[in-house]
Amino acid sequence: MTTTPEFLQQLRKTSLFREFTEDEICCCLDLLDRQQAKPEECIVRQDERGDSMYLIVEGRVRVLRHDNGRTVELAELVPGDFFGEIALVDEGPRSADVEAITECTLFRITQATISALAGVYPTVAFKFLIAVGRVLVERMRQTNRRYVDSLLFPVTGNN
Repeated sequence: MTTTPEFLQQLRKTSLFREFTEDEICCCLDLLDRQQAKPEECIVRQDERGDSMYLIVEGRVRVLRHDNGRTVELAELVPGDFFGEIALVDEGPRSADVEAITECTLFRITQATISALAGVYPTVAFKFLIAVGRVLVERMRQTNRRYVDSLLFPVTGNN
């Protein structure tokens, strides 16, 4: 696995590894599965059972939700972003497709990865889970703000 100082610095800029030392990042990298995706390749598929999350190292992806014959792009994610983290908690169905826009390099993180990390490096596992939790809370706050705004300031048609 690439562990050049530049690569480690790049990872330290991500929300997941911001609080990590270089040694702690290296401990994690030894347990992560590196995955490549080509443009337009579906990385995770809506409604399929999930068991892992992904960290984008290089490239861009789009998050697409399909419902009643319509497709809505929910987000575009870039290096440092992650997706699929809910599957680490419940292994339930994926809530959306995630499709590569460009060539992508990803790290796949499974429940087994977290368990192994907790067994060997419990402090590192704790930092990792706290980082995931912080991002989830921020996403929930943003969603809550949007929901409240939609109630307080509904979109009206031209009269």
